[in-house]
Amino acid sequence: MKKPLLKRIINALVITSLLVTMMNFGQPAHAASLTSMSDNMSRLKTSTLSDHTIKFVTPGGVAAGQSFTITFAAGFALGTFNVNNVDVATAATCGGSFTDKTLAASPATTTWGVSQSGQVITVLSGTDTIAATSCISVEIGANATFGASGASIITNPSSGGAAIISISVNAGTDTGSIAVPIVATPFDQVTVTANVDPTISFAITDASIGFGTLTTANVRYATGDTLGATSPTSAHDITVSTNAGSGYTVYVEGATLTSGSNTITAIGSSATASNPNSEQFGIKVTAAGGSGAALAPYNTANYAYGATGTTQDPIASSAGSSATTTFSITYIANIAATTEAGAYSTNLTYTATGSF
Repeated sequence: MKKPLLKRIINALVITSLLVTMMNFGQPAHAASLTSMSDNMSRLKTSTLSDHTIKFVTPGGVAAGQSFTITFAAGFALGTFNVNNVDVATAATCGGSFTDKTLAASPATTTWGVSQSGQVITVLSGTDTIAATSCISVEIGANATFGASGASIITNPSSGGAAIISISVNAGTDTGSIAVPIVATPFDQVTVTANVDPTISFAITDASIGFGTLTTANVRYATGDTLGATSPTSAHDITVSTNAGSGYTVYVEGATLTSGSNTITAIGSSATASNPNSEQFGIKVTAAGGSGAALAPYNTANYAYGATGTTQDPIASSAGSSATTTFSITYIANIAATTEAGAYSTNLTYTATGSF
């Protein structure tokens, strides 16, 4: 009676062992899920070209010789494909700093191959790898910069609704899907308008300047206190600013120093050095700030005066819109021994004209 019982126990152990073995070998392998999946598209409107920036984290990474695929739903139209239309980059996290991979039509050592067949874009490794849990970024379209000649190549589906983009790493070892919203008419863009009024500002710091008493012995410089000086000094400033696209021009108009019918000769339109004991009336202009600049012949260390009582002469300008430029005006006067006595004066008019 003992042997049959022992035999039954042995048989039961064998059957149990076989069942355990069958269970161990019969369990199917489960694919891991991709995480942090996203597709930032440049346009969502139906039947419109759009660029794609697809990101995902692959739990298992990509080994040498392995690949990953991006499959677009049937509604997407993938146009003429070129490796320059694709960038592939990796980072430790999807919010980190990405490093581009080298791409070509076919893989070779550390160069990755990129190809398209129907709705599927395949990225195949040569010998390079992507570490597990890395974030992979794939740019498709004009946003791709690796080849420096990317162009939008994928047209959105013609019908609105959620469209699916599927990703598979290493033949399905890691998988996932992204849903993107495709927007039917009327629009996925908003037109924003605004107006900017033209502006220009102009100011003179002093309306009354003077040379004091002129002599043949030395040059005189006009000052704001009207007493004059024998050392170079600016008599007043002119400030100008504008948002005019073609800038502005500053003009001066007015006669030379005049006393009754007598005048002190203006230097004219050629920059000339000061020459005491000869009649001279002139100015020079220096600029600071903004984009304005003094114009010839007023922009040198010498002096000139080409305006008259009825004609303007340009002394400064800006080629485009400009923040405030300060133009400092220095005046000189010289007389000869024959210059008639008298109280000399003139009124100079400065203007600024914007070119909008």
